[in-house]
Amino acid sequence: MKVVFIGTGTSTGVPVIGCKCRICSSNKPKNKRLRQSLWISEKNFSLLIDATIDLRQQALLYSIDKVDAIAITHPHADHILGLDETRIYSYLNKKPLPIYATKSTIDGIKRSLWYCFEEGIPKGGGLPEIELIEIKKEFSVGPLNLIPLKGDHGFQEVTGFRIGKLCYLTDCKKVPEETILKAKGCEILIINALREKPEHPTHMTVSESINVIRQINPQKAYLVHLGHQVDYDELKGKLPSDIEPAFDGLVLEL
Repeated sequence: MKVVFIGTGTSTGVPVIGCKCRICSSNKPKNKRLRQSLWISEKNFSLLIDATIDLRQQALLYSIDKVDAIAITHPHADHILGLDETRIYSYLNKKPLPIYATKSTIDGIKRSLWYCFEEGIPKGGGLPEIELIEIKKEFSVGPLNLIPLKGDHGFQEVTGFRIGKLCYLTDCKKVPEETILKAKGCEILIINALREKPEHPTHMTVSESINVIRQINPQKAYLVHLGHQVDYDELKGKLPSDIEPAFDGLVLEL
């Protein structure tokens, strides 16, 4: 299984529009972050985790010429508005693109992309053809088996996934005990860590993420959904050897 980090940034991306801070002004490639997303491929099957606002740019940059399905973590703009860009994939696949999400996330998608679902609107090349499939339990897409994991985004639920040796948790402020138990034994944990300080009401800081990492105890953990307060090299230098900040373009072979 191949995992590509096609975005590791928070909702604003990095650099942030109009910001002249030292991170946003940095020339370091690993301080440039598109919105958070993963591209997973296995046996010619292509899965995206979330469809970000940057999806077109990500698809062109990483040659994502084929997508067979998308799993959505939650209905915030930075995680779903790229669904409008998926029209080319359903066109190439000659069928609607399956989108897996919980009921609350499906409801959010229908509100945001109302024009895809409202009766009476002419269908055509300008609309993505998507099939919304509710996540109720463990499910399979192609050769991949996904176990949904509950997370607390501060004021709403977010869905993570365990896919074989990999666990993925993003946009969490807290991680429930039941999720920690389901994640134990994974080799790779990908988890959000917005910044070192101050605390945030809906996202974990680096220290909060490390606390969860130690409870799950993976062989390796990667921090994602990083804000513009985070310099890649500086944070990496502070972390233990089994934890690293991720960066756009990082590839894992599992």
